[in-house]
Amino acid sequence: MLPTSPTGSERKDDAAGDALARCVGDPDRFVGQFWARAPLYRPAADAAAFADLFSLGDVDRILSSTTPRYPAFRMVKDGKQLNPRSYTRSGRVGGQPVDDLADPGGVYELFHGGATIVLQSLHRFWPPLARLARDLELALTHPVQVNAYITPPASRGLGVHHDEHDVFVLQVYGRKQWDVHDPDGKPEDRLVVAELAPGDCLYIPQRFPHVAWTAATASVHLTVGVVPTTWGDVLRRAVMSVLEDVLSGEPLPAGFAADPAVLTTGVAEQLGEVRRRLDKLDPGAIAVAAADRFWSSRPPLLAGQLQQLLALEEIGEDTLVRRRPGAVCRLRQREDRLEVLLGDRTLRLPARLAPVMRVIVASDRLTVRDLAGHLDPSSRLVLVRRLVREGLLESVAPPLS
Repeated sequence: MLPTSPTGSERKDDAAGDALARCVGDPDRFVGQFWARAPLYRPAADAAAFADLFSLGDVDRILSSTTPRYPAFRMVKDGKQLNPRSYTRSGRVGGQPVDDLADPGGVYELFHGGATIVLQSLHRFWPPLARLARDLELALTHPVQVNAYITPPASRGLGVHHDEHDVFVLQVYGRKQWDVHDPDGKPEDRLVVAELAPGDCLYIPQRFPHVAWTAATASVHLTVGVVPTTWGDVLRRAVMSVLEDVLSGEPLPAGFAADPAVLTTGVAEQLGEVRRRLDKLDPGAIAVAAADRFWSSRPPLLAGQLQQLLALEEIGEDTLVRRRPGAVCRLRQREDRLEVLLGDRTLRLPARLAPVMRVIVASDRLTVRDLAGHLDPSSRLVLVRRLVREGLLESVAPPLS
């Protein structure tokens, strides 16, 4: 079953499950049968399934109007990285000289000659992809990143390769042929042979070799990378914490390398102490710490926040507020304090605010007056304005536009 991924203390964000379903169809089937195990090709039910996320026109706007800088974009051809000097130029930004600005003419010329354009980390600045990435993060509870690959007809960008993370390939324009190979089989063993058309999705787990190329048409696809937190990551942290605790900075005996046998007793003692400490580790505490590292590294998506801040004092009793899309919020009781994890920060509030905070995180939208059963008028205004300022809530219709 798909693990629930509440963005509040007990609230599940439906958009998170919807984002995963948009890619793979049945999320529970995907998690149970394919996640980290096997590739999945899903033909489109609708050719426009991903049209709202990115387009060929968006590529043009980014390259010709926003002047991206290397390495936010790069170019590859036939499995090789092209020299950035062949498609960048010098200029000035804020009065400072730079030499990594996109040269649109050079980029287009190389594209016409068969090179693939790679736009990297689009989730950092392209709102539809920022929201898709966040929703997938909340569904899978693993970090997500998004790149776009724009390949001309009859061309290949990268050769056969594998990634150290899982990917969802979302075809948004044109067609592209994909082969996915068995990582434990012969090079000719192909698990997926498919030509992706607009709206199609291909899931490839990490370390599965794959290759893609175009034939008659150009192609634009999104590679949504899921960077996994592994068992090794979690246990390595736990073991390192023990080692740092146990092992002293005392040097080994002088001359140890000439007679390693003299170390045997000391090594045995150190290993024994490490084992004793490892046996005392609390698996529950390790699991909570791993979860906290995820929840504390998902900053809010702050589209429109400037308007929200300028309208802060206009918030009144009848102002309708909602959870900001993609916002993370986890509540934790710590004796006389309530910790509110907000993705990239932790608010520490009086424990008496726990009931009202549970109402807020469990609600899609509410008015300030809806909190009357928990706080007096002045206190609920202060709390709601604070949560707007922190990026958890937003006014549905702020007075300023």
